[in-house]
Amino acid sequence: MSAAEYEAIGPPRDAGARLLIAGVGNIFLGDDAFGVEVAKRLTSEDLPDWVRVEDFGIRGVHFAFHLLDHEYETTILVDATARGGEPGTVYLIEPDLDSLDTDGSSVSAADAHGMTPEATLRLVRAYGGNPGRLLLVGCEPASSDEGMGLSAPVTRAVEEAVTLIRDIVQREAASGTETRK
Repeated sequence: MSAAEYEAIGPPRDAGARLLIAGVGNIFLGDDAFGVEVAKRLTSEDLPDWVRVEDFGIRGVHFAFHLLDHEYETTILVDATARGGEPGTVYLIEPDLDSLDTDGSSVSAADAHGMTPEATLRLVRAYGGNPGRLLLVGCEPASSDEGMGLSAPVTRAVEEAVTLIRDIVQREAASGTETRK
């Protein structure tokens, strides 16, 4: 497909998917794999066809371009989130996307191997994209040291996060998200 053809028809759209659940994290850094584990667990759930679950791992640039190529009403980002609580504490946060600096200064220095979720969202905004309403389902890590496997409290938190995300999906369904075009 030529650039002109791409511009004429626009980027590909995920027919019917209105809500993205994006698991992020590094499986080689202990509890940093929380988002990846939750996404993995959610792939076995019976979710509506308007919900898409993706494991983006440490591929922040891929995540950014996915958001640029798809229009979601809601994006649920799932990640380890250090906020000073007890390890395994699950948080639901609605970040203020308007507070992101999108002047391009942080975009030009984007590191494909070390993009944080915040840097990824800055990139999306700098290129004119919009993740829709953004929710962060985070978990307080016990350790992000090198090594594979979640700590015991974070392992227990995976099921709590899955339940929370199922509740969010149900609320979105009740508000009519699945019927909007």
